[in-house]
Amino acid sequence: MKARIAGVAAYLPERSMTSREVESRIEGYVPSRGVIERITGIKRRHVAADDEQASDLAVAAVRRLPGGEDANLLIFASASQDMVEPATAHIVAAKLGLTCPVFDVKNACNSMLNGIQVAEALIRTGVHHKVVVCTGEMPSRAVRWRVASRAQFADAFAGYTLSDAGAAVLLAADPGRGIFYRAFSAGSTAWAAGTLPGGGSAHPRDPEYSYFSGDGRRLKEAFELVGPDLFLDALKCTGLTWDDFSVVAVHQVAMPYLDVLARALGIPGDRLVVTLPEHGNCASATLPLQLAAAGAAPGDRVALLGLGGGISLGVLFADL
Repeated sequence: MKARIAGVAAYLPERSMTSREVESRIEGYVPSRGVIERITGIKRRHVAADDEQASDLAVAAVRRLPGGEDANLLIFASASQDMVEPATAHIVAAKLGLTCPVFDVKNACNSMLNGIQVAEALIRTGVHHKVVVCTGEMPSRAVRWRVASRAQFADAFAGYTLSDAGAAVLLAADPGRGIFYRAFSAGSTAWAAGTLPGGGSAHPRDPEYSYFSGDGRRLKEAFELVGPDLFLDALKCTGLTWDDFSVVAVHQVAMPYLDVLARALGIPGDRLVVTLPEHGNCASATLPLQLAAAGAAPGDRVALLGLGGGISLGVLFADL
């Protein structure tokens, strides 16, 4: 028995901010106007309403997913969460009126990919037959708007690229089609290159640690050190090329890095779905957003290529 991706949906808050508007909101140091779009290629990102929570974005996505509310397991797989305790999956289920088992999976921007990995394993072992994996990303709550220096601007920069979004994927047992390859790796010594430290045992109450902090150069170097082999080996192991896929969904953080990665892996431009300029970095919602934007449908073969802070990489191939 395989686990087939039977549906995908995304939810994007109506409110958005351009990169120029982001720069205008920053109080204190900004090196030059237009720097965010110039460096990243991001024109705008989505911002949830003040009364919305991460769970609300996930709920909105699940409600757009045909059959999603009939699942017998719900996994909330997100970098964001409503609160430390309980698992946000319980809050999502309560809002949807579900009574099935639930739990959270968390691994930065690879959370959804790992949630799908867990769901596939549970379906293949017969424990569950219909699983919803959903996310609600709200990084806008962790953006530093008062900046004292160039160094602090650089440390806070990644936060200005992030976007609020919800997404959901339905996985169902299928005797024929489904996920047929998956592989994951990590370079965990680079965990400090991107953090949101507040709320855990290390920094439980200090507001200064409630902002996203990152070193883009160190993250890029860490990903390059781990290397593209995980993705290239996936092609070797399956005997496929990127031309065999209808969609190659790649996690997107900045246009220059996406271009470098696509060239390194040899991914044809017509297989990519470039969401970054108009939607920003949607964290774990990025991959399902691309599938939804491409209109991926039964009969398509898709590749999901994930990169997440920590750092971690993942690849998954599936026949829809």
